[in-house]
Formats: sequence, structure tokens, C-alpha cells
Amino acid sequence: MSLSGAGSDAGELTFPPLLSGVAVHGPEDPFEKACALAALGCDAGTVVYNLSANNVAAAIVFAPEVGREDAMAMLPLCGVGLQNALGALAPPEVAVHLAWDGGIRVNGADCGRFRVAAADSQSDDAPDWLVVGWTIPLMMTLDPGENPGITALYEEGCADVDAGQLVESWARHALVWINRWTEAGNRPLHAEWLGLVPDVGEDIRILGRSGTFVGTDDRFGMLLREGTKTNVIALSALLGDTP
Repeated sequence: MSLSGAGSDAGELTFPPLLSGVAVHGPEDPFEKACALAALGCDAGTVVYNLSANNVAAAIVFAPEVGREDAMAMLPLCGVGLQNALGALAPPEVAVHLAWDGGIRVNGADCGRFRVAAADSQSDDAPDWLVVGWTIPLMMTLDPGENPGITALYEEGCADVDAGQLVESWARHALVWINRWTEAGNRPLHAEWLGLVPDVGEDIRILGRSGTFVGTDDRFGMLLREGTKTNVIALSALLGDTP
């Protein structure tokens, strides 16, 4: 997975070598901005972020050197990086889990999610670019009494977590995992990630299908038991249309 590290506007935050930052503000979505920059040929390793009063969001651009399905490892990799970052910054009693479909759960409640897009979501070849992004709400804008399954970071005892430090820490941890993945492949990442995935062994409905989530294969695909058959839902099924 190529990260060239050429310079760009670093904004207010500091990133490790091979990564560079682009700040966006107001309603601008860093995921959509990262996809647009990637389509224009920006450098791999560009991190686009938005620090607002109620949310923190960030996205990173990759230039895959492997086929689409192997490149999708960047989604769980970025998820593990975020869990590691929150583990370092949040109180120790805060539990962070990563739903297979990109959902982020804090202390058992939905707290933001990941998205992923690629230059060509249909081809099995290495895409020209792949973007992974996430959004986490900092403060609740909905009545928590009417939405018990949804939370925000500050509601879960994380009021001292600085949004900018979270993005910086995520970038550092993600880079560590990129290096480890490059050297050792999927196995260490899969072992770390699977321990964070909830609902394994549970009956679920996902992507219009219902069954029992019995685990994942070595390429992070969901093993879904539907009746008497166990089918694989490839992680690439989560690729969204390019914004």
C-alpha cells in the first residue's frame, strides 16, 4: 500500500512522516473531500479532517498496490487504529468496538461509523485510489432518552479527549498498522480486529440479508449462516458509490 508523503497544507494538526493533513471546515465532509482529492491525483497518505463543535471526522487516501479485495484490509486497519487511539486517550473503562459494516460502538451504543470508497468499486484490479473515513459525534444533538442506542463521545466519559489529538493519534496508530500489515499480511491485523467485532454468534440483518454471523474469513469477509448454508459477504460489499 503506497504512501508517498509529499507535502500539503498541514492545517493545525501534526502528522508523522508519510502522512500530510488537509483541514476542512463548516459543513464540508472530509470523506467526500478526500475522494475528490484522490480523483484529482493527490498524494497517498493525505489525511483530510474536520473538527467541529459536535463532531470529529477524518479520512485518509490510499494508493493500493494490491487488488480490490486485498486493499479492503485498510477498512479494518483504520478501525483498529481508531480503537487504539481511543484506548490511549479515553478513560480505561471506555469500551470501543468495531461493527463489521463500519459502525463504531462505544460502551455498547452506536457512536459514529466508518465509510470506504474506491476509484472503481466494481473491478477486482488494484483501484487507483481508496479512501477510508470516519465520523464520531462529540456531543449528543438528539434526546438520549428517545435514542438509547445512540451515544456521543463526551456522553461516555470522554470529555477530556481532544478532537485534534484523536485525529493525530489515529493517524499514528494507523501508520503503525500499515507498516505491520505490509510486513506480515492480514494475520496480525485480523487477530486484533476480530476481537473488537461485536455480534459474532448473533442473528443479524445486514445489507438486506438475514442470518447468523458465525465469524469472518482471512480476508475479513463475513461468514453468514443463512438456513443450512454459510455464505461469505466480501468486505468490498461495503464500498459506496464515489461521492
